[in-house]
Amino acid sequence: MIETICSIELPVGENLQIKKNRITCENATGKEGRIVIVSGIHGDELEGQYVCYEMTRRLKEHPEYLKGIVDLYPAVNPLGMDLAQRNVPKLEMDMNRIFPGSTEGAVMERAAAALVDDIVGADICIDVHASDKFVKEIPQVRVSEDFAKRLLPFAKLMNVDMIWLNATATVHESTLAHTMNMLGVPTLVVEMGLGTRINRSYGNQVVDGIFYLMREMGLWSGPVTEVKQPLVSTDGEVEFIRAGHSGIFLPSIEHHHRIRKGDKIGEIIDVLTGTVTQEIVAQKDGLVFTLREYPFVYEGALLARILTGIKGGFERCL
Repeated sequence: MIETICSIELPVGENLQIKKNRITCENATGKEGRIVIVSGIHGDELEGQYVCYEMTRRLKEHPEYLKGIVDLYPAVNPLGMDLAQRNVPKLEMDMNRIFPGSTEGAVMERAAAALVDDIVGADICIDVHASDKFVKEIPQVRVSEDFAKRLLPFAKLMNVDMIWLNATATVHESTLAHTMNMLGVPTLVVEMGLGTRINRSYGNQVVDGIFYLMREMGLWSGPVTEVKQPLVSTDGEVEFIRAGHSGIFLPSIEHHHRIRKGDKIGEIIDVLTGTVTQEIVAQKDGLVFTLREYPFVYEGALLARILTGIKGGFERCL
């Protein structure tokens, strides 16, 4: 059932609307558990669109297996999604920095407050994100260290390749995830893929994980795919590789692969002079879980993130 959880009049004579699709089990008693899937907080992150579609498709295909309630919010920043723009257009506001919002605030603050109010009471929330257009991410769950003890058991069932504890974007106090965790709703942040793109393989991997999680929570009785065991960043450390010069970055490695100390990560070239201005070499063994896709870089731009210090276990992710 499609429901409008928020409708706010805009100065241009239109309405900002946030909608959800609620899918309820047959013969509901009102005491069922509830899982929430949120997507589209950032308008240029489209991976969650496929996740919501595939969740709905599978649930409609086998409604007899559903034992709870699934709430899907595909586009909580509809203005940004209309333009494939990360922030709220014109306002240049990052919606994921205004939670929990305010019922008496500006338009997007009221929208954020309405979303929070609608999610409260759920048994778990999955906040699906993608990367930006510059770097590509492997499927991962990002968890604030403050909530790790409660969230890790859920995160390990999500069929992702990695769990990144204490990721900076996740621990920000004004995010949806932090707000919902503070309000008692266990909330996982899923990150994968590339901005303005959809990777169906990644999406299917995460959807398989969501159904596995639902089965473990008693919300699904149908068949599920066995999930992979993720690497957890507490077992190692995350190394950030940044550009030392401006120019064109040409990677020499593949995304989602293990590298060894001394392996060439890539080079930055000067097109005008035909020279290599920087050769980037790995300083440690590790797993490349973030790799730059957009070739033009400025000094300081992120080129790669590598999970280092892991002893064995890389075959789980290859």
